[in-house]
Amino acid sequence: MSNLSEIKLLEDLQLVALYKQTRDNNCVGVLFERHTQMVLGVCMKYLKDADNAHDAVMQIFEKLLTDLGRHSVDNFKGWLYMVAKNHCLMQLRAEQTKLGHTKEMKKDFPVLMETEYKLHLDKEPDKESTLTKMEHCIKKLNEQQKIAVELFYLQEKCYQEVADATGFSMNEVKSFIQNGKRNIKICMEKN
Repeated sequence: MSNLSEIKLLEDLQLVALYKQTRDNNCVGVLFERHTQMVLGVCMKYLKDADNAHDAVMQIFEKLLTDLGRHSVDNFKGWLYMVAKNHCLMQLRAEQTKLGHTKEMKKDFPVLMETEYKLHLDKEPDKESTLTKMEHCIKKLNEQQKIAVELFYLQEKCYQEVADATGFSMNEVKSFIQNGKRNIKICMEKN
């Protein structure tokens, strides 16, 4: 059944079954047309921002191309509602994690930047020279600390993302970051 007008006559579950059988994207396209407003409403409810909600709608329907093939769906509209809700909640959780990480980074960064120069000079040291020293000190860390510190501070990854990327346990990640931070501070104070 490749005729789009015939596909549009099918009910939601028939479209899901046809998509699973043929992987014809037109099936998901018809589902998209039918349910965009509902999904957009869910996204607006949770994300409270029109641009983010529209982006989420597109991401959700792109995700359907893979998810429909993997899941058994008895009530498409109810299932889609839950997919949209979970997508929005995961997005909000990711933003909270990033916000928490940013706050932690802002809290920790001044500690990394403290040097004896601030104690002895009337004016703050040249930022360029301080950053150069910090780069030098990061290079002196052991390999695990260097990797963890670079991923956490420079690439702004959360603890879990660092653990996933490196294979380190969560406790190892926290330890490497904390020890690396301390070692950078000690190194910078010596220079």
